[in-house]
Amino acid sequence: MPKQKTHKGASKRFSLTGTGKVKRKKAFHSHILTKKTTKRKRNMRKSTILDARDTKGIKRLIPYA
Repeated sequence: MPKQKTHKGASKRFSLTGTGKVKRKKAFHSHILTKKTTKRKRNMRKSTILDARDTKGIKRLIPYA
């Protein structure tokens, strides 16, 4: 059976934790930051865990992560 290919777009956006959960960055932190509050921008710096119902599809895209 041939090796699976990693989805390069997904591998740049998602990574796996030690327990197998999918980690992601938060959205809306790239531009138009002047109207966003400092608290909102500070919270967007942190990474978060992907929702459980989306993990199966993402894990299929990054099989060797």
